[in-house]
Amino acid sequence: MVSSRTKTNKSQQLIYVIQKHESSHLHYDLRLELDGSLKSWALPKLPPLRTGERRLAIKVEDHPLGYETFEGIIPAGQYGAGRVEIWDKGFYQLLDKRANKLEILISGEKLKGIYSLIQFQGKNKEDKNLWLFFKNKDQKKIVRVKGENY
Repeated sequence: MVSSRTKTNKSQQLIYVIQKHESSHLHYDLRLELDGSLKSWALPKLPPLRTGERRLAIKVEDHPLGYETFEGIIPAGQYGAGRVEIWDKGFYQLLDKRANKLEILISGEKLKGIYSLIQFQGKNKEDKNLWLFFKNKDQKKIVRVKGENY
């Protein structure tokens, strides 16, 4: 499959949020505004704060815009039952988008800098939902935002 790049306005700020989700297992939900919805990945461990830390990110169903502000309890018996709270929030800029890779500049309260999401190239159908999330070693591509330090 040929990867297609999407041209983006590098100055466009899009919604970024990570929700801490205490359901059957504690995990973190990474949500990125893209194409009119919140693209979502479940992170089984604390999101990577430094370069060298890599986290499994499992692609899950998109969520509607507006869900990025949700905090509260999902009642027992419903999908995802448990406590949800915002762990980090802010904006991001899309630097590169391909079929199996996103490179983003995060301007959150906790996460700052250039991060990548790269899809695993597995042989099984289930592998298509497995991604790797990490802070890039090379932070030189940063588009300086006034007052921000990465």
